[in-house]
Amino acid sequence: MSAWGDRLNKFTGKTRYVVCRIFVHLAGDDIAPLLGVLNRAGRNAIDAEGDLEVIGEGLVEISQNLLQMSLYWQSAGNEGDFFWKEGEAGDYVNELFTDSAQRYLSEVSSSSEDENTPLSLPVTRNLVVMITVAFKGEEPDLETNLADREALEYGLKALINLHYSQRLEAIQVHYSPAQFGDQLTNDQLLMNFSELIPL
Repeated sequence: MSAWGDRLNKFTGKTRYVVCRIFVHLAGDDIAPLLGVLNRAGRNAIDAEGDLEVIGEGLVEISQNLLQMSLYWQSAGNEGDFFWKEGEAGDYVNELFTDSAQRYLSEVSSSSEDENTPLSLPVTRNLVVMITVAFKGEEPDLETNLADREALEYGLKALINLHYSQRLEAIQVHYSPAQFGDQLTNDQLLMNFSELIPL
């Protein structure tokens, strides 16, 4: 949409909807606890049957944990768009949801056939978190390139602020690998997460 059209819509009092998706790739031996945080937030969201307030609290916890684990950030990426029609924004949210849900690709670890071998799950060294949100208005810290450490930090803090200012209209969180014991290989990262840019 042209800048003139954008200004005209603002002038006529139309509501602006922003939909954006953030990718954060973490790597290292100590990133497994984040999987626990993600799984807990997911279970709470299911139990709450889509209550946006509960899902938003989960988003805050995930964002805070990502900020605390900035040492393990390897790459990031983001995409998004804005709309003047709620239906078009909703369609884009659904499109991003479907795309994110197809990226659960990970290898299930093969275990020894020997029954006497104690069960142990290898710790994943790669984790990609995909956060999709829709909100009303403007948020410069999310409507910019987040493939920069400082910009990503501001973007995650903006997500927290959007929840507390009750501006979020939709929240989705996906991650790969999706469970303990699965592995996301470097080859899978390159093939399935082309949006990622090294930090």
